[in-house]
Amino acid sequence: MSLNVLFTARYERWETHAPILRAEFEKRGLDVNLSTDLSPEIVDYIIYAPNSPVQDFTPYTRTKAVMNIWAGVETVVGNTTLTQPLTRMIEHGLSQGMREWVAGHVLRHHLSTDLDVLGQDGNWTPHIPPLADQRPVTVLGLGELGSTCARTLAALGFPVTGWSRTQKKVKGIICLSGENGLQTALTDAQIIVLLLPLTPGTENILNAQTLALPSKGAVVINPGRGPLIDDDALLAALGSGQIGHATLDVFRTEPLPPEHPYWAHPNVTVTPHVAAETRAETSAEVIAENIRRGEAGEPFLYLVDRSQGY
Repeated sequence: MSLNVLFTARYERWETHAPILRAEFEKRGLDVNLSTDLSPEIVDYIIYAPNSPVQDFTPYTRTKAVMNIWAGVETVVGNTTLTQPLTRMIEHGLSQGMREWVAGHVLRHHLSTDLDVLGQDGNWTPHIPPLADQRPVTVLGLGELGSTCARTLAALGFPVTGWSRTQKKVKGIICLSGENGLQTALTDAQIIVLLLPLTPGTENILNAQTLALPSKGAVVINPGRGPLIDDDALLAALGSGQIGHATLDVFRTEPLPPEHPYWAHPNVTVTPHVAAETRAETSAEVIAENIRRGEAGEPFLYLVDRSQGY
């Protein structure tokens, strides 16, 4: 009997993802009826997106797992109607995309590339940056994406300190945790990269107090979650020169409203949530494998811990 799999992301994603998902199901010998329109009582698995019309999971009595198509699950993990297992997306395409985006922007700020790119004014003004080993970088968040980016930056020669809620071990990275560890990680940092999950404990983790800890003129790079930053505190720190520049890919409201002060600020770079895209080719492998595991009675990959929020 066919498995009924409900795809709930937007239609444009359906057109891209559906044929690739079907090919991955076939590779694993799975007989799947993949559709965007199924009666709740017959659905075996849900491929979920935060903007999904499915918000009440109560009717999905047969559903064995809800598989989030994105890495972040903060918009669904607290849904009280969701009693089915919830998985998040961890896959090669996300990790590779994030490491490229983070490395590119860290190097951009480290090398002061904007002085050349935006300064084509006929004046010959050499500027020599320090070597990477003189530029301390702090990565907040040492999950799959944070650890990948931290290792990439360390391989480029940056001294990297990582911070996480619980103690982690990442080769070549100074790993800290806890409140005292956060203060140590931020103190004198010159570049800060935010890759934490959004939880009640991480919201506004960069605020007036913590933004005072890095070296004056430090750079903030946020491809993680918008609410990790207190926007008013960041704007104040930019205004005082305590923070020299902020490159932001994620925001509390998306798309970022045209009237938001970030757009016009000379020391803010806005990118439209493009740091790490879920790619059909690589995400389909994870989804198909999790359905195979569910049917074989094996543990799901990347199962969300509801108590932790990720």
